[in-house]
Amino acid sequence: MKFPDFRFERKLWRKGYKIIAGVDEVGRGCFAGPVVAGCVIFSPNSKFKIHNLEVRIDDSKRMTARQREKAEKWIKENALSWGIGEVPTTLINRSGMGKATKAAFRKAIKSANLKLKMNKSLRDKNLKLDFLLADAFFISYVPGLPRRRRQLAIIDGDQKSFSIAAASIIAKVYRDKLMLCLSKKSKFKKYGWGRNKGYGTKEHQKAIKKYGITRYHRKQFVATFLGSLKS
Repeated sequence: MKFPDFRFERKLWRKGYKIIAGVDEVGRGCFAGPVVAGCVIFSPNSKFKIHNLEVRIDDSKRMTARQREKAEKWIKENALSWGIGEVPTTLINRSGMGKATKAAFRKAIKSANLKLKMNKSLRDKNLKLDFLLADAFFISYVPGLPRRRRQLAIIDGDQKSFSIAAASIIAKVYRDKLMLCLSKKSKFKKYGWGRNKGYGTKEHQKAIKKYGITRYHRKQFVATFLGSLKS
């Protein structure tokens, strides 16, 4: 199995780009809960050797919960900057998953940019994001984001780019903790979110059929599921 590395980042660093972010999202295909995006920026002067780390940095889906939690702590300690963007179910229901996902990316990037400006170890306080590495698709331009010519959409990027993989990990850990917290509330325990994290498992499907939906459920997703049962 090949692990993510800095092959894409190194090419861009050599071209003179200094601040390169990797972004990824989690929770896009769930029945319930928010969609969450992560953004991670590593310095071209990072002293660690990626093949000699005590933690595993990989596509978050190929890691155990314990590996992700350990990696998340390491990423936040070693990255130049990082950010999380959360978009609630209300926006997903109102605007659709496509717009909600892009909004989550923009929030994550904005958060990482703010942390970058607050980083006391950086002499240049005017540094800003030069280039964006994304998993599979481009992100629509808004002020503060690199334009499309400074974005690279990489198929299976979370399995190839170290920065994108790191973004997938911090987003996954954040969202899993949030769903676990929600699952502990008495009125939501029956949906098993602590185990399924809002995905459409058989357990979750049975609970929806028996108890109906909550304000955290994605109406279109559930309606499609219920419609498929009737057909």
